[in-house]
Amino acid sequence: MTLPIRLDIAPPLAEIVLNKPERRNALSVDMWAAIPGLVAEANANPEVKLILLHGGTAGAFAAGADISEFETIYATTDAARASGQHIANALNAIETSEKPVIAAIEGACVGGGVSLAMAADLRVAGADAKFGVTPGKLGLVYPAGDTRRLLAAIGPGATKDILFTGRIFAAEEAKSIGLIDRLVAPGTALKSARAWAGEIAAVSQWSVRAIKRMIRGLQTGWTEDTEEAQALFLHGFANEDFREGYKAFLEKRAASFTYR
Repeated sequence: MTLPIRLDIAPPLAEIVLNKPERRNALSVDMWAAIPGLVAEANANPEVKLILLHGGTAGAFAAGADISEFETIYATTDAARASGQHIANALNAIETSEKPVIAAIEGACVGGGVSLAMAADLRVAGADAKFGVTPGKLGLVYPAGDTRRLLAAIGPGATKDILFTGRIFAAEEAKSIGLIDRLVAPGTALKSARAWAGEIAAVSQWSVRAIKRMIRGLQTGWTEDTEEAQALFLHGFANEDFREGYKAFLEKRAASFTYR
C-alpha cells in the first residue's frame, strides 16, 4: 500500500514527502494527522540534523485541501472542529520542531500547501511554482495560526491582498514579498534545499536549535530581560560545541561539533 505521506531518513536529513501525485498532493485529513508523528520521529533520531518537507515526484508541493473530503469533514461544526484540530496539530508540530525544517516547493503551493510551507523555518521554491490562499473563494476564513504565520512573514498589507483576493501568483512575487526565502531554477528546489541543509548541518547544532528557540521566543513576547532568553544565551558558554568551536578557531582548523 502506498502511503500518501512518508518519512525518508538519510542522515543528516529526514525528509517528509507528500506522496499523492494523482491529486497533486491535495492534503487529506489522514495526511495532516500523520505529520506530528513523522516530525517527532525525525526529532528523536540523533543522527538527523534537519527536516526537509517536499512534494516528491508529484510535480506540486500541495495543491490545497482534498476537496473530495469536504462533505464529510465539514458536515457539522463538531466535524469541522475535529479536522481543524488535526491541521493545527500538524502545523504546530512543524513550527515547534526542535530541528529546523526547510520546505522545498515546486509547482502548485495553494491553500493548505501555503499553510504547510509557512510553518517551516525556511522556504525555497522553483521559479515556476505558483502560490495562492483561497478561503475567500470558498466562503471561509483562514485560521488564526495560519494567518499569524503569514503576518509574521509578509506583513498586514500583503496578507490582506493575498487573502482578500484569493489570487494565484508567481514565485517571483512570492520572493519579493517574503513568502519564500530563496528562488531557484525550475526543478531544482529539492536539490537546493538539500545543499542549504548541508550548510546548516555543518555548524553547531546546539547553536542552530538555540537560535531557533531564541527567535521563536522573541516572536512570542520575550525581551532582552526575559529570564529564558538570558539563560539560553549564558548556557551557550557551557555547552560542548562552544569548547570545540573556540579551540578550533584558535588552532585554525575546522571544528568537529559533537552535539546531537
